[in-house]
Amino acid sequence: MSLEAHLLRCWYSRRGWCWVLIPLSLLFWTASRLRRAFYALRPVDRLPVPVIVVGNIAVGGTGKTPLVLWLVELLRAAGHRPGVISRGYAASAHAAVAVGPDSDPAVVGDEPVLIARRGRCPVWVGRRRAEAGLALLKAHPEVDVIVSDDGLQHYALARDMEIVVVDGQRGFGNGLLLPAGPLREGRARLIDVDAVVVNGDGLAAGPGRPAYTMQLIGGRIYDLKQPSRTVSPGYFNDRPVHAVAAIGNPARFFEALERQGMQTIRHAFPDHFRFRPDDLPAGTVIMTEKDAVKCTTFGRDDIWVFAVDAEVSEGLEQQVLAKLDTQHG
Repeated sequence: MSLEAHLLRCWYSRRGWCWVLIPLSLLFWTASRLRRAFYALRPVDRLPVPVIVVGNIAVGGTGKTPLVLWLVELLRAAGHRPGVISRGYAASAHAAVAVGPDSDPAVVGDEPVLIARRGRCPVWVGRRRAEAGLALLKAHPEVDVIVSDDGLQHYALARDMEIVVVDGQRGFGNGLLLPAGPLREGRARLIDVDAVVVNGDGLAAGPGRPAYTMQLIGGRIYDLKQPSRTVSPGYFNDRPVHAVAAIGNPARFFEALERQGMQTIRHAFPDHFRFRPDDLPAGTVIMTEKDAVKCTTFGRDDIWVFAVDAEVSEGLEQQVLAKLDTQHG
């Protein structure tokens, strides 16, 4: 088992050995507080359009990408022309670069490619988000609001609204900061944000601004080689399927398939894992959309993709649009 897997098990099962790392967590806390104070005292990069940051205070996936896609659709329906910027986790690109539906995930990251495919809006990645935002606006001057996928702790970029996504199943783990726990910032950070969205059931948001719930609703299941070919969950009733997930919380994906009546053989990989053809088991495979963007060139039959859509409780839509109207007309 890798060190990452040991840490995850420790953080979320509250095993005692993590406590020996608390001195390092105190150093991390001090550094993060000093960093935030530093940016509070100096000019930061402000883009000429409103910026909505969707982030989290814990490492690992919490469901930010589905919420970003939900926001893009909300903004478009309200008459806005949204764009998305991202760091692009593990992306090899250094400078700002445009992301298209067929971009290489190894260059720009897997989540930005998925957003470009599903969001149908301009997407740019870059290590400096302000640089990515300016490049996006230069290429697409019609864009009037930018959604930053992640970047809550990227204080060099000014933001008009902060939305934090929390995993309702895993919550805040043992409540400790890195490396003794999974938190990038303490839970008190939630007091400063505009909204907290809890992905799934099982957790009260605790301290913070208005809290909402988000459910990931299973949409269509499509053939990786022929995306226009879709099937219902009942298509898999006569055989077990190999469920493959390289996301922050693979159990959530497996359970979603099983609620659809599928008999799954679970295969969990580290988040953002770069698949090779021989990493996939023989037989019928079903995977997340985020994983599928890394496997489109494999050319293998019987690989299926389970698409999900975010469904957010009432109120966040009105809060987002009211914020934009109040601050920017």
